[in-house]
Amino acid sequence: CESWSHAAGDFRLLEEVVAEGEDSEAGVQWAKVKRPWRAVEKIVRSHGGDPSMVLDLCRQSLVFQTLTDLADALSAIVEDPEVVVVRVKDRLGAGADARTGYRDVALNLRIVSPEAASRGLSGHVCEVQLLHERFARFKKAEGHARYVKWRNALGE
Repeated sequence: CESWSHAAGDFRLLEEVVAEGEDSEAGVQWAKVKRPWRAVEKIVRSHGGDPSMVLDLCRQSLVFQTLTDLADALSAIVEDPEVVVVRVKDRLGAGADARTGYRDVALNLRIVSPEAASRGLSGHVCEVQLLHERFARFKKAEGHARYVKWRNALGE
């Protein structure tokens, strides 16, 4: 994972940006584990009752100042020999549904490093969301609420 940050150019931990007093969203945005009621909702609405299909119980967002840095980080993650990418949701590209105004690239992945294996975690799937900082700001302001309304209207 350390190689991801080297490939990502201006990527820094959010704590570093805040400590330096910069007005930027770039860095890691720590997320809580998905709430149980939302996991059950996804199992029922989207996955036909199959809990093994919920791939984002554990998730984090990586926020970038440029799309080039985001693309470089995506390449580094995909090429990392200690990562198995299970699924990619491209909500940033030309074919993405723009009705919610929200954009990201969401990767569901497994870490298959010796350390993950020694801890019994190499089968665990997590989600890493890659966002440009403008979309991160929008997500905080109104974008996620709009997305939730859209998702609920679709019954997902």
